[in-house]
Amino acid sequence: AAAAATARPPEEPPASEPPVEQKPPPPPPPSQEEFSFLPLVHDIIKCMDKDSQDVHQVLNELKNKFQEMRKLISSMPGISVSPEQQQQQLQNLREQVRTKNELLQKYKSLCMFEIPKE
Repeated sequence: AAAAATARPPEEPPASEPPVEQKPPPPPPPSQEEFSFLPLVHDIIKCMDKDSQDVHQVLNELKNKFQEMRKLISSMPGISVSPEQQQQQLQNLREQVRTKNELLQKYKSLCMFEIPKE
């Protein structure tokens, strides 16, 4: 009779959690070539040397590239954080790492983590 009193009722399956909103994957980082303005500047110089009429088109491409890079920079996470705030965040994170390392070393020194050699 005592065994029946200590028996636990069968566990119910956990309630289904609401579906987690999945964010679309971030776009792949732009390649190194996408950040380079030198090829366009080189093309402009070549067009000017040849007295080509394509110089206006290449200048527009350079202008568009500058606009794209401005958009990319303004959309970067943390761009609105001042250098002082970034330094403060970095200092806080380093302090957390130091504290966690100290705790980890403390817990490692406890006997329960020693594996008996057989």
